[in-house]
Amino acid sequence: MNLVALVAEMAAAGLDAHSDRSLAPLTTYGVGGNGACVVKVSSTDQVVAVSEILRSHPGVETLVVGRGSNLLVADNGFDGVVIVMAPSSTENAVTVDGDIVEAGGAMLMPVLARRSVGAGRAGLEWCVGIPGTVGGAIRMNAGGHGADMEASVVDATVLSVRSGQIARVSAEQLGFYFRGSALSNSHVVLSVRMRTTEQDSAIGTTEINAVVAWRREHQPGGRNAGSVFVNPGSGDESSGALIDSAGLRGFTIGAVSVSEKHANFIQAGEGSTAADIAAVMSHVQSTVEHVHGIRLYSEVCLVGFSEDLMTRFSHPSHTSEPHVAAKKNLQSLLGEPA
Repeated sequence: MNLVALVAEMAAAGLDAHSDRSLAPLTTYGVGGNGACVVKVSSTDQVVAVSEILRSHPGVETLVVGRGSNLLVADNGFDGVVIVMAPSSTENAVTVDGDIVEAGGAMLMPVLARRSVGAGRAGLEWCVGIPGTVGGAIRMNAGGHGADMEASVVDATVLSVRSGQIARVSAEQLGFYFRGSALSNSHVVLSVRMRTTEQDSAIGTTEINAVVAWRREHQPGGRNAGSVFVNPGSGDESSGALIDSAGLRGFTIGAVSVSEKHANFIQAGEGSTAADIAAVMSHVQSTVEHVHGIRLYSEVCLVGFSEDLMTRFSHPSHTSEPHVAAKKNLQSLLGEPA
């Protein structure tokens, strides 16, 4: 498929589409190569327009990007269509209907936390510590401070760029598991409804401030993608503790290092490459397995790397029977071809 022609087709439809654009600025790591086609959308109508064009070009790979806070793109980039979710002027408002708070998929999680608290609702204060978008948080079942999206989500309105269908998908149909769901790179989360409780805004603001203060004290800033490795099963130490006790705090390749502040964070410095980040991840994984006999798997989504490398970091739950069944059920619900 000639993606240059596809870009021209999208541009002719009034979409903000470009060929061979760097993906590094779209991620918090700030590394990675170019996307063959990058299209920015800020409304449901624009997502539908992208879907209509893509359906006439089957087989083209897609990648949906929000804040890019959990994404590592290879240095050779992504040879497909990158759909960048940009919040519109209306995306910073939440809708409250009784105990239900609804937010757009492109809304940033910290904005969701503050808007819901401002509306006198409780239960989403922890979201202030998640740097991604609501849609990305749904796909990854983001969590922190003893909570995650699965615990709050009622349903999500999802569009499939493969079929063009839009459906309201229940939390059960979303197939949540630890740091994952049945959503794929062909699915765009348009909006999410979450269950909350009533609370005085001043109490919620205090809780938000406590989360922000804890994060600043315990986690590094700068260029990173948050926690890199999924914590092992119950009874084991956290990934950060395992990495630290293996003597890896501060381990460095090029301008990439294991954080001195939190060993489950990998920091990218000036001149970093995606290959160096992947090399640090590989060394950490191998060393922890050698020292502790425990294999760590990545929370970070890897794009454009070799199949062997991505399989190496992919948690076994991704290919478990329940997860595969949930993905098939969601594809069927959204009218996607098998």
